Amino acid sequence: MFQLGKTIVSEDLLQKDFVCNLTACKGACCVDGDAGAPLSLEETQILESIYPKVKPFLRKQGIAAIEAQGTWVKGTDGDLETPLIDNKDCAYVIFDGKTALCGIEQAYNQGIIDWKKPVSCHLYPVRVKDFTEFAAVNYDKWDICDPACSLGQELEVPVYKFVKEALVRRFGEDWYAELETVAEELKNNSK
Repeated sequence: MFQLGKTIVSEDLLQKDFVCNLTACKGACCVDGDAGAPLSLEETQILESIYPKVKPFLRKQGIAAIEAQGTWVKGTDGDLETPLIDNKDCAYVIFDGKTALCGIEQAYNQGIIDWKKPVSCHLYPVRVKDFTEFAAVNYDKWDICDPACSLGQELEVPVYKFVKEALVRRFGEDWYAELETVAEELKNNSK
């Protein structure tokens, strides 16, 4: 672990490799698990405002779940998250064949909205936990992502490079530049 500003960062972000491999996992992170995607308070407001524009991209089961539960919910631990369909799929999930995709991101890709998706989804496999004085930035190892780890090793892409856009979105360009400096120093010290 090391500190960057008001964040404590796991060295796994620099040392582990990762590149999503949708052909292998079929987007399992969007349909497996026991909770929806973590959301910030600001993101709950964004979901409420963009829902009418995203709705045409969603499956009827997702629309039904959202209209019954709301565009966001409080999870069992009190955290804000996306609603689920029958405690499984994220309500915003759509399918391209057997591959799970994000309906929000599809609306974004088509220029309908200007918000890509919840930052927690964009960051995955990085998870951020906010505390009063700092944020913990960790790599979340999940066996459904083993193909992504293998592809990352093959392509030699560390986690922090794979999620660069999302890290910049969450923490800013300056923070990411500092992260790159730390990564380079660690790389040079290990030679």
